[in-house]
Amino acid sequence: MSPATGKAAIQGPRVLLKRLRELMAEALEPQDRLDRIVAPDVRFVDPFNDVTGIESYRAVFRHMFETVEQPRFAILRTAIEGDIAFYRWRFSFRRKGAAEIWTIEGMSEVRFLANGLVAEHIDHWDAAGQLYERLPVIGALLRWIRRKLAV
Repeated sequence: MSPATGKAAIQGPRVLLKRLRELMAEALEPQDRLDRIVAPDVRFVDPFNDVTGIESYRAVFRHMFETVEQPRFAILRTAIEGDIAFYRWRFSFRRKGAAEIWTIEGMSEVRFLANGLVAEHIDHWDAAGQLYERLPVIGALLRWIRRKLAV
């Protein structure tokens, strides 16, 4: 146990960064290898999902591959505190059948177990500003609401 946090010590910052890069690479590879880097009861949260378990985690990535083309993740910055890694990322993709490249930026909070497996993966990003506002019909309404609420 770490005296400062009372949490089990994990393998160290360099190992965490390596695991983060593996997680991002595995997300873009066949999901049958996810069991090497995530715990069986992994929890994943983003603006659309709050799921628990490796099969549900796989389903999130499977759905992504079914709805987008050319997905690319880039890790821009990282910070580590104890068993949690935070990273700022950029995700670019094309919607199936569309020519335009979309880019979303966000932050992830990833908690690791003492054995290095991912226990929790929480993505924080602005779905309204980076996605919904770009959609026909609902986008115009959301942009109007944003203007009304702005200072």
